[in-house]
Amino acid sequence: MTDATAGPAAPTPETVRKALRTVKDPELNLNIIDIGLVYDIEVSAAGEVHIRMTLTSPGCPAGTEITDDVKAVVSDLEGVQGVEVELVWDPYWTPDKMDPRVRAFLGF
Repeated sequence: MTDATAGPAAPTPETVRKALRTVKDPELNLNIIDIGLVYDIEVSAAGEVHIRMTLTSPGCPAGTEITDDVKAVVSDLEGVQGVEVELVWDPYWTPDKMDPRVRAFLGF
């Protein structure tokens, strides 16, 4: 017998990561996964999502826009009950964190 009040299952971290590929850094026009801004994704069984990420610099003018987009995209996933975005500066972002193909494309 199933519980009719149970909501949809929480997404996997990989599902969240895939959704975050739609969030772009407006200055680079590249997604935040490929440029290495997302460090860690945790999803609880209850559907609470915790994302540890950084920005290209502490003074990034697009920081609020990016974090708002992250929250909006993840909140729209089925089974998500809440989203927390933790901005971290350790380790500090460098171009080495980019996907190698993207780094080569940009000439790094």
